[in-house]
Amino acid sequence: MATQWQTFPIEFRGGLISNLSKLQQGINAVGSATILQNFEPNTEGGYSKILGYQKYSTNALAGTGPTLALKVINSSKIIAARKNSSNKTEYFLNTGGSNAWTPFANNSGVAVGVGGKVRSATYNFSGYDNTIFVDGANYPAIYSTSGDTFTFLTAANSTAISGADHVAIYKNAAFYAVNNMLVYSAPETVDNFEVGLGGDKLVGQNITGLIVFRDQLIIFTKDTISALRGSSSADYTISPITTRTGCIDGNTIQEVGGDIMYLAPDGLRLLSATDRIGDFALDVASNKIQKDASTLLNITSNFCSVILREKAQYRLFSYIENETDSVAKGLITTKYVSQGAGGFSWATTQGIKATVADSRYVNNIETVAFSNEDGYVYVMDTGSTFDGDNIEAIYESPYMPITDPQTRKTFYKMTLYAQPAGAMSLDFNIKYDFDAKAEAGTVQPPTQQLVGTGTSVFVYGASNAIYGTARYGGELDNIYNTNVIGSGKTVALRIVDNTTNPTFTLDTAVIEYAQNDRQ
Repeated sequence: MATQWQTFPIEFRGGLISNLSKLQQGINAVGSATILQNFEPNTEGGYSKILGYQKYSTNALAGTGPTLALKVINSSKIIAARKNSSNKTEYFLNTGGSNAWTPFANNSGVAVGVGGKVRSATYNFSGYDNTIFVDGANYPAIYSTSGDTFTFLTAANSTAISGADHVAIYKNAAFYAVNNMLVYSAPETVDNFEVGLGGDKLVGQNITGLIVFRDQLIIFTKDTISALRGSSSADYTISPITTRTGCIDGNTIQEVGGDIMYLAPDGLRLLSATDRIGDFALDVASNKIQKDASTLLNITSNFCSVILREKAQYRLFSYIENETDSVAKGLITTKYVSQGAGGFSWATTQGIKATVADSRYVNNIETVAFSNEDGYVYVMDTGSTFDGDNIEAIYESPYMPITDPQTRKTFYKMTLYAQPAGAMSLDFNIKYDFDAKAEAGTVQPPTQQLVGTGTSVFVYGASNAIYGTARYGGELDNIYNTNVIGSGKTVALRIVDNTTNPTFTLDTAVIEYAQNDRQ
């Protein structure tokens, strides 16, 4: 009797999972990944190779050491800071391209020393944007888009805000965190602390982060989370959300898709509002990637984070100053449902080294930037290289039994459905029985190449178009067939792209096989 072929579809979804055994994962989460490096779970389905990065300006910041501040003002204006030769924090402005970084007049003369990483908050009380910078050592500094001016507050404003290391704008007032004290200004100002208008609130522990969420100011310490509510100094009150866990790094606090993501001692957590008024949920969002999250959190205590609004995405980067860029690691998570930790899909990054990062969405343009200790500022999520270097993207599935994990199957063909943006060249491996060796009775097939001859899109009438040589409207390949050999009780797929080719999306794979008799 002829053996009939059967098909097994694999929809690429679910993201990286590392809290299950590979067989459990292969049974319960087909299409998820045991390795998902430099791919991002796509809100439109599948896994997309991440875009690269390139220099914002061909000039580096003056100074030494890691970049201390980075603020995207808009797509054509970025502020950054670094330690100067006088061992002070110095701020610069750049408009991109070949332009040099211009130091702000007098800004280094007012700074008394070099601070740590700079946090910022943007406000608009007078029809134009201003940004407050705090660094934990100096008085707060204020940048105004009106005239590109930059000034430091002084003791004449208030000695209480010296050394502020967190800042937020709430109810049109500035709130500065100085150790365990929350100092706030009069309404519609950031520098008026007149008694009766401004004031302060004592928090039980040193403040590690501030963020405005659902008409309240959330105050993090390492062990607690509190909420400040009210409309003025007359009725500001602080009430606890939890006294059992907090945030260990304020640089990881971001609002993504209506929830607050932050780094807690046990991983990345979510602060989410619930249906009950004034109530919050505190889920561990990184449970699905516990192994990868623990590895990342144990290699350093220096992190930064950024959100990509158009992709409903949060990115976390670890930073080790002496580490080479190519091995720098990070996490990506994409949000698929409105609330809760279960709605996130995860991946990892390798090759993006960032100590500070920021993003801004202005006039329908989102600019995402980062920097490290080389003095350059890079624009993220653009192009198909890491500043000229290949992007190594890896997908590896769990071991899938398909039907019965004790029954051997013979495999014949694999069809990959993908959505390329141009030429595509992938290394493909099919792996059997947990990558068992030949002496165990399983032969692992060699690597195959899946090649797509993508064409560029030409625009008729473009200044560089040569009529008669361009292929207008050329379609890209999106179905890739390959014959496979071998047999096994479980099977896994591995797909690697280590090129400068454009991005592509893995959509679905279909395996054709025949099930053998039970032995």
